[in-house]
Amino acid sequence: MAEDNEELPMDEEAPPAEDNLDPLETGSPAERSGHVAVTDGQCMFVWGGYKNAQVRGFYDFYLPRDEIWIYNMETGRWTKHRTSGDVPPSMSGSCAVCMDRVLYLFGGHHAHGNTNKVTNHLLGVNLVAFLLTFPYFPCLDRLVFFGGYGYYPEGEQIGTFEFDETSFWNSGLPRGWNDHVHVLDTETYTWSQPVTTGKSPSPRAAHACATVGNRGYVFGGRYRESRMNDLYYLNLEKWEWHEIITQGACPLGRSWHSLTPVSSDHLFLFGGFTTDKQPLSDAWIYCISKNEWIQFEHNYSEKPRHPGSLRGGYK
Repeated sequence: MAEDNEELPMDEEAPPAEDNLDPLETGSPAERSGHVAVTDGQCMFVWGGYKNAQVRGFYDFYLPRDEIWIYNMETGRWTKHRTSGDVPPSMSGSCAVCMDRVLYLFGGHHAHGNTNKVTNHLLGVNLVAFLLTFPYFPCLDRLVFFGGYGYYPEGEQIGTFEFDETSFWNSGLPRGWNDHVHVLDTETYTWSQPVTTGKSPSPRAAHACATVGNRGYVFGGRYRESRMNDLYYLNLEKWEWHEIITQGACPLGRSWHSLTPVSSDHLFLFGGFTTDKQPLSDAWIYCISKNEWIQFEHNYSEKPRHPGSLRGGYK
């Protein structure tokens, strides 16, 4: 497995596909880390990431950028499709969401750094690549992005940016953590920054977000060498932050976990990566009305999940 901050060679340009949705093959995707997996109706879409294997002298390599795997949850079958158009570079650490039959892909790390290119690719849904890896809240015709790890932002920003001193060697482009809130209008493809009130979460990356009603929840993530287990929500109408102090047992601090709304009153937390750099396989349910975490017993406790040594060095 590659060390943190090691960069892989950029993939060669992908040949254009003749038919966007003609399946290339069935089977199942290659094992991978740092990919995106999002659902839309009965289908799950998997794109990107990297694989641990020795190729051209490297022990990790990015998965092809010109393919997307689709899993039909009713038939239990995988199908691989070729993408075309202005395809994003091969990346890991991206985040994605499906909204109104559009798949939005938000940046990540590729062989030459973090992307800030906006592209649009038709695949029955659209693929759009944006700036950098921030988890998001899907919210009607807006996508709300919070925090992240990346380059010092250009122009005036609302919020805090803290440099990562260990990144100063990186070709004059040091990086760091932030607590910024950005909003993308999916009708006009324009960005804005709301002025938030209340106690905001500290700068962080590799956290997880989930939306329930008019609240965008944030759990955990990495800030410097710590993986946190704090819980906040942002009122998406008033743009007001609230810290949630839960009762009883609570999950360990972690990064690169998932947080999924499973009802109007419950969030499901799974996996991640601890401060001690150990992968996790535990699952928790957060009950909003009772303000408590309940550990969820499952059959995969011996199969911990985390994204591995992600490009960009912010596990």
